[in-house]
Amino acid sequence: MNLIIKVFADYHTHTLYSHGKGSIKENIEAAISRGLKEVCISDHGPRSHGFKRLGVKEPEVLLEVKKKVEGYNRVYPEIEVLAGVEANIIDLEGNIDIPDYIIKELDLILVGLHLFIRPPDLEFFSNVICDNLVTEKLGFKREVIRRRNTEIIIKVLRKYNVDILTHPGYRVNINTRRLAKVAKAEGTALEINESHSYLSEEMVKVAAKEGVNFALGSDAHSPRDVGKVDKALALAKRVGLRANDIINVE
Repeated sequence: MNLIIKVFADYHTHTLYSHGKGSIKENIEAAISRGLKEVCISDHGPRSHGFKRLGVKEPEVLLEVKKKVEGYNRVYPEIEVLAGVEANIIDLEGNIDIPDYIIKELDLILVGLHLFIRPPDLEFFSNVICDNLVTEKLGFKREVIRRRNTEIIIKVLRKYNVDILTHPGYRVNINTRRLAKVAKAEGTALEINESHSYLSEEMVKVAAKEGVNFALGSDAHSPRDVGKVDKALALAKRVGLRANDIINVE
């Protein structure tokens, strides 16, 4: 049976504070135009880096975002605006690039294992960035890399109260079943990401068998993409997920 599922929130949106193309106000108004009840401003943590800075300039910027969000909640009573972050995993011990005193002030914590970050040390650069971008793609050490990736993420989920794990499996090989079991135990939702098409259909099927919850995320880097999760929702329906399996639908 093809159930009607309505998306009421988008918890993964970026703004000019990281490498999005719109303001907080523009993201909010885009969310309202799509009929959403909630939207989260979840800019990248400060370690995100490519040829230029991709994350917030420093962690304290997130407190500025939080203050602006509180103001916009008074201006736009028809929607709940949340202040969050998409934090980066920065070492093999499962630490992220946002200090605890800031995490405590935020409404939602999203975390992703990103390869385009400013590495904190040679160990992370070699064992995570280089191994995933080069070594694994050449067919070497695949099981070792898969196990290491999975264990790093698991350490994060056990160390922090992570609400959503963003695009698990994007550019990195993971043990989906093991990760889903821990995410279920820790109360972390796995994201089905609109922009990167991850989780894959097969990975969602495997994870769903463990009873984990999912989140549909636009990963919007422009206001026009806020709330757009059509591909993610279609995937969820194809594998038979129900509304109570997904945290931002009703």
